[in-house]
Amino acid sequence: MTFSALIAGLSKLSDTGKPTLQVERVVVHPILSLVLGLICAGVGGELFVRGAIGVAHWARIPAGIVGATVAAFATSSPELAVSVSAALAGTPEIALGDALGSNVVNIGLILGIALLFGTLRGEANVLRNDLRIALAAPLLTGVIILDGNFSRIDAAILFAVFLFWLARTIQAARQARSAAVETLGETRRGRALLECAVGLTFLILAGNLIVEGAKFIGDHLGWSPFVVGATLVAIGTSMPELATTVISRIRGHDEVGLGTVLGSNIFNNLFIVSVAGLITPFALQPQSVRIGLAAGIATLLLVWPNRQGEVPRGRSGLLLVGYGVYVVLLVI
Repeated sequence: MTFSALIAGLSKLSDTGKPTLQVERVVVHPILSLVLGLICAGVGGELFVRGAIGVAHWARIPAGIVGATVAAFATSSPELAVSVSAALAGTPEIALGDALGSNVVNIGLILGIALLFGTLRGEANVLRNDLRIALAAPLLTGVIILDGNFSRIDAAILFAVFLFWLARTIQAARQARSAAVETLGETRRGRALLECAVGLTFLILAGNLIVEGAKFIGDHLGWSPFVVGATLVAIGTSMPELATTVISRIRGHDEVGLGTVLGSNIFNNLFIVSVAGLITPFALQPQSVRIGLAAGIATLLLVWPNRQGEVPRGRSGLLLVGYGVYVVLLVI
């Protein structure tokens, strides 16, 4: 990726051997662009999560709504940045791969790692309801893409379903209590606004850098844009979910991490994918997409809680192995 006139007045020897001053064009290699983009996504996503939840709290949005929607949206902000950048750059397949791949990373890798340190606990009924919706979303996506194309009409259907889910979630959450503000949010208003703004700036930069680097790596390795998005990009854009899960676990609020991860998956499947399709319709590689959807469904089933609302520690190995198999199948 090229940044023009970033460094001016660099000393350089001319043909006569005398030093001259001129404006240089600094070129960042696409691989470095991807690495910088992933770092920006992680940093920007974490800042935006804290800031957005803090701002929502100060705006007197009920705590239940913050936990059910704002936290999930904030952790999906890197995927949204990549989705918009990829669609505008003419490679919306990266956005689709990133959204579906992030879902597998969220459950298979992040919750798989979290379970290594012990059982995850939440409210059984709430978890099951979130899981049902999280399972329905990829099934609907799978039906829509059966013809191998993702049109604006397809995207509009997913977006309409997302709005319906969001309205129902907000209605159900109005009277609910949530520890999301205390666990993840910045409680000082000025600091929350600053973190929200700085995080958003990093996310916009990350979207451009990641798409530039991902396109190069895909061409170099012979991978499709979808596979690049579902593997390399998905790991980077899932860093806010990882941070959320770790912080929630340390502070004794597993339900916040579980709810945010599941909510993020719903956002990815219904909102992020639909945004990419509304900007730029595209054709699909059905086999790769089916692998992503199937892996997302399988990992969700593996975290189905028992009657006590617990996800046992023993499922960690299954999730991590499943994630490894998913990556191998995609690359092959």
